[in-house]
Amino acid sequence: MPDPIHQPLDDTAARQRRRGAWLHHVTQWHWMSSAVCLVGLLLFAVTGITLNHAGQIEATPHTLTHQADLRPATIEGLRGRATQTEAGPLPATVRRELEARWNLRLPATDAEWTPDEIYLDLPRPGGDGWLAIDLHSGEALYEQTNRGWIAYFNDLHKGRDTGAVWRWFIDVFAAACVVFSATGVVLLLLHGNRRRMTWPTVGLGLVLPLLIALLFIH
Repeated sequence: MPDPIHQPLDDTAARQRRRGAWLHHVTQWHWMSSAVCLVGLLLFAVTGITLNHAGQIEATPHTLTHQADLRPATIEGLRGRATQTEAGPLPATVRRELEARWNLRLPATDAEWTPDEIYLDLPRPGGDGWLAIDLHSGEALYEQTNRGWIAYFNDLHKGRDTGAVWRWFIDVFAAACVVFSATGVVLLLLHGNRRRMTWPTVGLGLVLPLLIALLFIH
């Protein structure tokens, strides 16, 4: 028969062990998610400021232009294809020819094909670009505009023209931020009663943006 005197003590010890194990797991998830989020949070926080003051930050775009005359055989092949399609990538041989002349890399993305011209839009973070091939004169014209590093990181913040891999990274980073925030709430619940200003501060973080949105955003 169990001792009724020691039974409450045993129950208390078991609860403390369970609480300690739960706290250990939550703390581990919290620091792991914070480690994953650290650099991303810094990037998105800084670019949040630069985006908010984009009109006050001066940038001088730099434009690079290349021009080349394609071989007659190449132009004839492109003319024949232009009569059969309205969209599609440039042939690999044409891309290699232009890349060798201009010392750059052209993506195998779809271009717009017409009987007169082939136009390839080449957007990129922090800048823009395009390639046009005149099917009558055989002239290929390439232009690239670079708006600087601040514009580059601002576009990373927005996911503008960054490709599928970066968009997946943003999704994973956002999920890690959710884990970081959720485990932070759990830790506040476990330790918040020891500090009187914990919940008033949390409440301020909730009420302040809500009041600003209601009163000053129209």
